[in-house]
Amino acid sequence: MTPPSLPRRLPSEDIKASIRQRIAEGGWQPGMKLPSERELVQQFGCARMTVHHALRELEDEGLIERRQGSGSYVAQLHPISNVLQVRDIHEEIAERGHVHVTRVLAVEREKAGTDIAAAMRLRKGSAVYHVRLVHLENGVPIQLEDRHVNPALAPGFMARDFTQVTPSAVLFEHAPLTEAEQVVEAVVADAEQARALDVAAGSALLMVSRRTVSQGAVASVARLYHPGTRYRLIGHFSV
Repeated sequence: MTPPSLPRRLPSEDIKASIRQRIAEGGWQPGMKLPSERELVQQFGCARMTVHHALRELEDEGLIERRQGSGSYVAQLHPISNVLQVRDIHEEIAERGHVHVTRVLAVEREKAGTDIAAAMRLRKGSAVYHVRLVHLENGVPIQLEDRHVNPALAPGFMARDFTQVTPSAVLFEHAPLTEAEQVVEAVVADAEQARALDVAAGSALLMVSRRTVSQGAVASVARLYHPGTRYRLIGHFSV
């Protein structure tokens, strides 16, 4: 049996790929004017409408800018950096003029399992601190904090009163943040999470998985669960 043939690549895709390659390799620098549509028609041997379609799609992708009466130019590709602000939830709530209360569920010293040890760059079975807290804003639960902490970077951690100070604040004191990784995803509340956050089991939660690093050592890994109807995650970007 003859295998089915692959769909033929559209001429506009060839044009887009060629222009992308020239930009990526530095042949066409930001701000440089591209050949005119007529010149591209001659270069690729295709209809002017095909060239027009390819340029329009590249403009939509942000790779080029098309200026009326002037032509097409390589876009100024400004570097975008994500400013990840890892803040104390107490400060966030206080800034809104609201009252923050912490409900302590557990504060324990335990041996790191396989996953936690890998995330914290420790040997399996190493001692870690584990805290589970519920943060309330004006009496309403908005975050379930499930955090593992590296004891070497948080002396005196277990002796702190977490109804008066947050784990984040303690870590900021002893292990200044130099790096952070964060993943955000939607999850479904299990029975225990639902009770802690005062929502129905099966409700949608926003989970933020965060790893913080201080001077090359992992200070903590945390999973922060928020009721989907009570929390917004706002990112700040700078150009």
